[in-house]
Amino acid sequence: MARPDISDVRQLAASELDEQISATRRALFDLRFQQATRRLENPHRFKEARIKLAHLLTVRNERQRSGSPAAASTEAAS
Repeated sequence: MARPDISDVRQLAASELDEQISATRRALFDLRFQQATRRLENPHRFKEARIKLAHLLTVRNERQRSGSPAAASTEAAS
């Protein structure tokens, strides 16, 4: 599977970005749980999830630092 492009992540709205971050963190938790119980079939999914989370967090931090309107709505929701 090809890595997702960060430009796709930059097109997300602030609320979608937060949802994706939460979903990816949950997926990483589930993967760790599967690994602990020895039910993990695709260990490469760890790397894919970590890269996706890094892209999402990078875009969120870029928006917060730039002071864009999307960042203001994210900070207000936190």
